[in-house]
Amino acid sequence: MVKEKIKPAEQGAELSVEEKLRFLYKLQQVDSKIDKIKLLRGELPLEVQDLEDEIEGLTTRLENLKREINDLDSQIAQKKIEIKDAEALIKKYEEQQKNVRNNREYDSLTKEIEYQTLEIELCNKRIKEYTQQIKDKKQLIEQTEKIIDERTHDLNNKQQELDTIINETHKEEEELIRKSEEYAQNIEPRLLAAYKRIRGNARNGLAVVTVQRDACGGCFNKIPPQRQLDIKMHKKIIVCEYCGRILVDDSLLD
Repeated sequence: MVKEKIKPAEQGAELSVEEKLRFLYKLQQVDSKIDKIKLLRGELPLEVQDLEDEIEGLTTRLENLKREINDLDSQIAQKKIEIKDAEALIKKYEEQQKNVRNNREYDSLTKEIEYQTLEIELCNKRIKEYTQQIKDKKQLIEQTEKIIDERTHDLNNKQQELDTIINETHKEEEELIRKSEEYAQNIEPRLLAAYKRIRGNARNGLAVVTVQRDACGGCFNKIPPQRQLDIKMHKKIIVCEYCGRILVDDSLLD
């Protein structure tokens, strides 16, 4: 591709209205081509970003579930230790009951045995609860891993599609962006800001349009003959009274 040489305006030189309109029109033509390339990509960049964010969130959820399972395993292990300690105390108290001197000591040891027995029952209850929680969390892990696999597959397909489009249009887009920047340098800041504002508000990105069949090429409202003549004269910048777009005629590209 042969790069078009864009002749910049001489520094300090005041551009004529016709020259300003010519640069604006050429800038619009280039920016519209860039818009078409972006349109070709469609929603792919956003879809890729959404999938990446979702996978990141699911991965974090997966890590949290695994950490919670480890915590529950530790709690189960702790409860088993407490059961062994309680069983050891029960055995100790039962041995002591054989050597008591009175009923009061016997009853006191019996209460201790009952307390430790309740502790064992409570620990077993907690172990059962923790085991069920682990089972539930493992099911969630399995479901989450399945979703991650599906989303990763979708992401790979969309990323591949996006990469193909980018590779096909990369050089063309770079050249168009270069042209856009060079044209913009020749437009005074106030006028360039107006162009960008109009372009930003226009659904199709058109800030500079031609007269087509006696109507505005942006909103298609009729333009009076005298106003059309003024547009062809290139003596002043004229905007559509309906949509606010800058109006030019095709001869500026000659």
